[in-house]
Order: sequence, then C-alpha cells, then structure tokens
Amino acid sequence: MNTDATDRDTTGLRARWRATVTAAGAHPDRDPAPYADRLLAAWAEPQRRYHTTAHLADVLARADELAPHAADPSAVELAAWFHDAVYRPDRSENEERSAALAERALPELGIGPARTAEVARLVRLTVTHDPAPGDTNGEALCDADLAVLAGSPQRYAAYAAAVRAEYGFVPDEDFRAGRAAVLRQLLGLPRLFRTPYGAAHWEAPARRNLAAELDALT
Repeated sequence: MNTDATDRDTTGLRARWRATVTAAGAHPDRDPAPYADRLLAAWAEPQRRYHTTAHLADVLARADELAPHAADPSAVELAAWFHDAVYRPDRSENEERSAALAERALPELGIGPARTAEVARLVRLTVTHDPAPGDTNGEALCDADLAVLAGSPQRYAAYAAAVRAEYGFVPDEDFRAGRAAVLRQLLGLPRLFRTPYGAAHWEAPARRNLAAELDALT
C-alpha cells in the first residue's frame, strides 16, 4: 500500500466533507472533523474490498458530474458519504443502518430535518437503485453509485474481483449462481441509468461489461 497516497486521498476527502456539510447548512460551531474521522474509519474497515474509500471517492466524483441534474446536490453528496457507511457483506440491513447513522449524525451537526430526511431516503434508495420518475436526487445518487459498471474492461475486472473478495466466505459455486442472478437482473432492466448523462455515457459500456462477466460465469 502507498501510505503517502492514502494519506493524500484521506486529506482530500476530509476537506471535501467539511465543505459539504458547510454547504448543507451545518452549524458553524459544530466541528465536522470527528464525523469525518468516524466515517472514514468505517469506510476503511478490513472486511471491505470494493466498498472502500476509493469507492466513496469515485461516487463523489460521479456525483459532481451529475450535480446539474439533482434538485439538491448537497443531499446527494451527503447520501454518497453515508450510503455504505455501514457495510457487512454477510448482512442485509446495511442500507437501513447507514440511513439511521445519517439520521443521528446530521442533526448533531445542525443540518435541518428536511435535508436530513432526504439524505436518509436517498441512502435507503440504494437498496433497489430504482428511483421514481422525476426523483432527480435519487437518479443522481443511483447513477453515481452504478457508474463503476461502465468502467474500462480492466477497471470492471478489478471491480468484479473486489466484489468476489468481499464474499470470500461464500463457496465458488454458490457465488457464481448468485452473481449470475444479479447480472441477469441488471441486464433485464429497461435502463440502468436514469440521468441523461448516465444514459448517454454509461449505459452501453455497462451493458457490455455485465454481459461479458455473465458469459464468463456461465
């Protein structure tokens, strides 16, 4: 591991967190640094191989690209920070616990109830990645989270390998069957990406990557 690079990345994320919560209406007397410490520690837990600080940084970068589409870009950014803050690959309640974490932390920072509720709603939406038509915040967050599917073949292969590593406790045959079911479900959707930007730039390469992984599995 390149420790210097990791430190630089963490420094950038900490600065971004401070800017994000300030823009979202945090009280100026509340220090956001301890919250950044806790969130970044969670994102760096040892059971993670894909859902890491690198994934967080990627989702934030994609959220920047999609910010013009969102009604409340600050809520989308905060939801990106919290959407996998609680992550155990052997548990099914990660999104609910992550949303509950946001519901506790954001009021402590002085962020208002309406925006806190919107952040929690967006985090819960990542269970299905199926925002309602016109839910521009949900569309932006879900597209940002799924943008990894549209990476180059090499980046997609690294993503798929990291997902497999997170589920290392699952026997190969069971993992292949479960993963293939997920891929078929994704390929069966009429649209993977709901924002105009995502549809134009990410839909086609994502479908190619998903189909190639499914072929390799089956």
